[in-house]
Amino acid sequence: MIVTKQISLKTQGNCDIVDITPQVEQKLAETEINSGTAILFIAGSTAGISTIEYESGLVADFQRMWERNVPQGIPYDHDRRWGDGNGHAHVRASLLGASLVVPFTGRRLSLGTWQQIIVVDFDNRPRSRQVVMQIMGE
Repeated sequence: MIVTKQISLKTQGNCDIVDITPQVEQKLAETEINSGTAILFIAGSTAGISTIEYESGLVADFQRMWERNVPQGIPYDHDRRWGDGNGHAHVRASLLGASLVVPFTGRRLSLGTWQQIIVVDFDNRPRSRQVVMQIMGE
């Protein structure tokens, strides 16, 4: 069986990191599927999805890592072409990735003790985001 759900969220941009684990767990609980996989996909080319230990120190470390490795304020060809100033956001999102697969058993996500599912919005402005969640199993 395959069930498709949507998670809607508002983000602030500028490397805003949002823990969506509670929403994913809620959507999973709404199904009749006991064991399988949950596939999460963030629609858009300036946001990504991953897992992290969602605590303030690591969140700050993660945000600073992006600025060190794919900084704002340097020339991007995308910015020259479109003038929207978010070339860095596209590069960052492509590195993080747009999808994540998480197994589950007994309607419980198989996450580690300190592991949460996050959406990272790299764009240079607030956005409304949609996460498509496909739940597959039996």
